[in-house]
Amino acid sequence: MTLGDLGASVIKVERTGAGDDTRSWGPPFDPRGQSAYFLSTNRNKLSVALDFRLAEDMTLLHALVAKADVVIENYLPNVLARFGLHASAELAQNPQLIWCTISGFGPGSARPGYDFVLQAESGWMSITGPEIGQPTRTGVALVDVLAGKDATTAILAALLSRHQPNAQRAVHISLADTAAAALVNVAQNALVSGDDARRWGNAHPNLVPYQLFDACDRPFVVAVGTDAQWIAATRALGLDALAADSTFATNAGRIANRARVTEQMSERLASATALHWIEQLDMAGVPCGMVRSVREALDGTAASSATGVPSSVGGQIRYAPPALNEHGHLIRTKNWSAFDHVPILDPQDV
Repeated sequence: MTLGDLGASVIKVERTGAGDDTRSWGPPFDPRGQSAYFLSTNRNKLSVALDFRLAEDMTLLHALVAKADVVIENYLPNVLARFGLHASAELAQNPQLIWCTISGFGPGSARPGYDFVLQAESGWMSITGPEIGQPTRTGVALVDVLAGKDATTAILAALLSRHQPNAQRAVHISLADTAAAALVNVAQNALVSGDDARRWGNAHPNLVPYQLFDACDRPFVVAVGTDAQWIAATRALGLDALAADSTFATNAGRIANRARVTEQMSERLASATALHWIEQLDMAGVPCGMVRSVREALDGTAASSATGVPSSVGGQIRYAPPALNEHGHLIRTKNWSAFDHVPILDPQDV
């Protein structure tokens, strides 16, 4: 979808009958029967349904691959080969082609990869959730999302270098590698200290104060990232004693005295509304924010029930998420020129 947002012509090849599994991941469904889950990631694509057991459909698939710049697939090992589609052969026949495989656990693994499983196995859940209680997954299928972004990055790099000698035109992205890389600072903490990471709830292992606080009406967050912001925060909140105490002047000192800092801040912040404190902290240049619901966060954006959240990379929405095989006839008769026959969405309809 990101490549489509950036202008790529994308044909989504789905199996006949049911199509993409996420078409049935609901409710909610829109008036056309499209699941919200499917709608969230399938704009700017045309859909054709193919049956790999039919010779004529495989002929069409080979024809599409022969003209493509990029093929993205997430089949388990050897599945496509059973139907006569081999990445090595397609790459040899089409010198323009980039072939991107997305797997759960890397080349050769036959384990299906689902976001929830990877969040568990990658260590994410062990560091997410309250300090005491069950490990928790993130509320978004973030391993899937990040793997998609990793694939986009790798594909664009491969496209830039595909005509160089010995260019790598076969790209493999695994959810496992993406999830491991996304541990970033948490992983480095464990590597440097030798201690395993643990759950901190809404606090931060390396920064204080950098957490959730309760105002008198609703929760909000304060994220002090520098010692200068600490001084600005204490002054904005009227915590002169904390500002004057050299024990808390450095982040290391505040971490060593985490309980004292957070207890005094919590008592102070509970005395007024979240909006009041955010106004004070904003004027002082201290990072902070209201805990909003999803509907509150989307309010004022160009998010659409038909086409999802706006592109994060400045892309454009040209086509609504397709019904299964919606463009099958055009693709079978026109191949790539099918895009010339599909009306682009009016911006007012997005």
